[in-house]
Amino acid sequence: MLHKSKSLIQILAICSLLLAACGGGGATAGGPLQSVGEGEGRVDIIAWAGYIERGETVAEFDWVTDFEAATGCMVNVKVAATSDEMVALMNEGGFDLVTASGDASNRLISGGRVQEINVDLIPSWSTVDPRLQEAPWHTVDGKHYGVPYQWGSNVLMYRTDVFGDEAPTSWNVIFEETTLPDGESNIGRVQAYDGAIYIADAALYLKYHNPELGITDPYSLTRDQFNAALDLLRQQRELIGRYWHDAFIQMDDFTNEGVAASGSWPFQVNILKSSDVPVASVVPVEGATGWADSTMMHIEAPHPNCAYMWLEHSLNLNLQGDLAAWFGTVPAVLAACEGNELLGPEGCSINGLDAFDQISFWRTPTSTCSDGTENCVPYHEWVTNYIAVIGGR
Repeated sequence: MLHKSKSLIQILAICSLLLAACGGGGATAGGPLQSVGEGEGRVDIIAWAGYIERGETVAEFDWVTDFEAATGCMVNVKVAATSDEMVALMNEGGFDLVTASGDASNRLISGGRVQEINVDLIPSWSTVDPRLQEAPWHTVDGKHYGVPYQWGSNVLMYRTDVFGDEAPTSWNVIFEETTLPDGESNIGRVQAYDGAIYIADAALYLKYHNPELGITDPYSLTRDQFNAALDLLRQQRELIGRYWHDAFIQMDDFTNEGVAASGSWPFQVNILKSSDVPVASVVPVEGATGWADSTMMHIEAPHPNCAYMWLEHSLNLNLQGDLAAWFGTVPAVLAACEGNELLGPEGCSINGLDAFDQISFWRTPTSTCSDGTENCVPYHEWVTNYIAVIGGR
């Protein structure tokens, strides 16, 4: 059985959260760049696994080589496994850009770690999906602090040789002890995400199964709702073989370590399928959390010209379509859904194009509830309590 792990990333993230909380109303020093000059020769990007590919994993997926050849800006990527790690790295500095999800972006803005983006310097800005252009996870007081990149849904990944011809219909296979269709218990054969934002997945499950709790927003939880989610996660802990945050380790676990089901990303599903591992994925009846990611620029970006060149390149139709095919996401530029050989004519629909309004996108919880009251549990308590759950408390 795989061991239960306690994430150092999350422990370090507490310091990041405290730093972010001390910030002002966002980056203002000097204002946004007013013109793009000669490139500095490199750009350093913090990104999710699989978000910036140069053909090293699969030759067909390469949206870096042509950018480097055209601009002379060499792309250097630091892969981060959680939003908390991204916030910690941006607080350390030395990076130009980060592909931030909604549970990191507002922290980075309020903490003064990212700068306003001058969208006039990004010719392709007008091609961005209008639903994303003014999205609250990168737009504050009418100012843009990020360029939309991709969006998608977390999924329930499962082994088809365990579940047979019938896909699981509920997240209960990873939250509650049960006998799986292969006749064996799920104890030790399921995983959960090693990030405090995962509490929202538990809250979404309870919203469906325990309506008496009154949960309407999985990121806006009163104390009683929050405690109920923690109780479900403590129950789940007895089933968990590993809390995952490394996509490639999770893929190895599904391949070699007997893992039967877990919350996952379409990225892992696609790679495992391409390697003939018997897996599939589904969004269960309770719905799913998800992410809408924006590329954000550090307040002290050492290579701002190359950074702006990458921001424009990030909206390139080939990149947008290829990335959607690779990661199982929906492009920020919807025109990329058409005519992309790797994505195919139905790729965007398969990846959830029409599910935008059904996804509970990651967002940083605050003490201010979605209804304007001030009795919700803030994110720093999500972090400390989830660490305690993983540690058996």
